[in-house]
Amino acid sequence: MPIGIPFTKASACGNDFLIIDGAHAGDRRAELTRQICERHDGVGADGVEWIYPADDADLRAVLVNADGSDAEISGNGTRCVAASHFRQTGKPTINIRTGAGVKTCKLIRHDHDRLEYEFEAGMGEPQPGDPFSIKLAFNSVTGIPVSMGNPHFVLFVDDFEPGWQAEAAEIGKHHDFKFGTNVELVRVKDRHTIEVRIFERGVGETRSSGTGSSASAVAAIASKRADSPVTVIAPGGPQTVRWEGELFLTGPAKIVSSGEFFL
Repeated sequence: MPIGIPFTKASACGNDFLIIDGAHAGDRRAELTRQICERHDGVGADGVEWIYPADDADLRAVLVNADGSDAEISGNGTRCVAASHFRQTGKPTINIRTGAGVKTCKLIRHDHDRLEYEFEAGMGEPQPGDPFSIKLAFNSVTGIPVSMGNPHFVLFVDDFEPGWQAEAAEIGKHHDFKFGTNVELVRVKDRHTIEVRIFERGVGETRSSGTGSSASAVAAIASKRADSPVTVIAPGGPQTVRWEGELFLTGPAKIVSSGEFFL
C-alpha cells in the first residue's frame, strides 16, 4: 500500500502553497517538498509550509521552496497558513512563528462558502538599504536592497521588457548576494499604486509574493517615489502595504483543495 501524506492547498493571489503537518516529513523535508511540488507528477505548488507546534505562537510554519531550498518566510504563504488554521479553529487572530519571527495575522473578512479569506499581517520592520549597482554579463543594473526577514533587490523600470526573467535569474544568483536574493521589478503608476513582476529564490517567476510586494512598496516609499499606503498590483492580483514603523500587508488567501499525496 502506498503511503499517503495529507495536504491542504491554498493560494494567495496565485502564489500557491501546500500546508502539511511536519510530522510527515521527518528528516526528508527537502526531498518530499520537491516531489509534492512538482507540477506534473506531484500536486504542484510554489512551496510547502510544514506545520509544527510552537511554544510562543499558535503554530510554527517552516517554508521550503519548490526546489527543496529553505526560505525564511513568505507573506502569501503565511496568510495561507492563517486561512487553514482559521478554518480549523475559528480563531480570528493567529500568531505564526516563521523563520523571520512571529507574525500576527488578523482576519478582516471571510466567505466560508467559497473558502476565501482576507488577512492583515504584521510583517515587522523592513530594512531598506542604499541603492547600489551590480555588473551582469551584458549590462549593469541598479536596485535597492530590502530585508523583510528575507532578502530582496528591487529595480525600478519604465516597462517590463520581454526576457526580464533571465536577467532577474542572473541577479538572484549574483555573487554580491551571499545567500541569493528575491528580485522585484517595479513600475510606479502613481503615488499610491505600483505594478510588480517577481522572481523568487528557489521558485522562479511567481504571480505574486507577499514579502516581494512589501519590499517593492518599501523601496518605492524609501526612494520617495510613493507614499503609504501602497497598492501593489502583481499578475495574481493586488495587495495593500501600509508602512508606519512596522509594515502591515493586507491581502487574500483561498483554500483550493485538500487530499493525499501518495509516495
